[in-house]
Amino acid sequence: NPVQRIGNQIDEAILLHGNHTPRAARRRTEELLDRVGIPAARARAFPPQLSGGQRQRVLIALSLACEPRLLIADEPTTALDVMVQAQVLDLLAELQRDRGLALLFITHDLSVLTSTCQRLAVMYAGRIVEDGPADHVFTDPQHPYSAALARAFPTIGDPSSRLKPAGLRGDPPNPAELPTGCPFHPRCDRAIDACATTDVSLRPAGAQRHAACVHVPEPGGVPA
Repeated sequence: NPVQRIGNQIDEAILLHGNHTPRAARRRTEELLDRVGIPAARARAFPPQLSGGQRQRVLIALSLACEPRLLIADEPTTALDVMVQAQVLDLLAELQRDRGLALLFITHDLSVLTSTCQRLAVMYAGRIVEDGPADHVFTDPQHPYSAALARAFPTIGDPSSRLKPAGLRGDPPNPAELPTGCPFHPRCDRAIDACATTDVSLRPAGAQRHAACVHVPEPGGVPA
């Protein structure tokens, strides 16, 4: 809230969900701010007085106020420059390690997920189309949409990759009017006739991996 001091906003969560006095809540708020790298004195600051990276840290402190076991981070590094993004990711990794915190990270940036998460699930049109160990899904995707996401990132050390941007034709489907068969088939460069009529569920695609694609063989079968 841009017109409320950040300390008051964290205090509120602690007072509503815990058995604390206002003074104890403020001490807890200052501890949380210090934990995420914000000086306790900044508790009196208003959000517009902070940088984007600092506001993101304040939100992390707020999310930790009630000692959660699971932290859901929805695009926590969006609109941050690369250096600040790295700092936020390091902070999240440190909190996971120190607090035994489970982290559900939601983002379009596969490169961030591979460095942050153990497992990765790729969604298209509201459903999971592939899941597995994060590094395997990024380097060896089994679903064409996962492969398209991976191709969107330039290869470090290969200047020519910046001159060959990869993309997808068409637009994402209207969730209320999904195409028949595989929802991705109108944009897929590997689509075959069966893709327009066959709605494939997740099927095994390797060790601890699954993908929803006709090109992944069914158990005991062969790929289309």
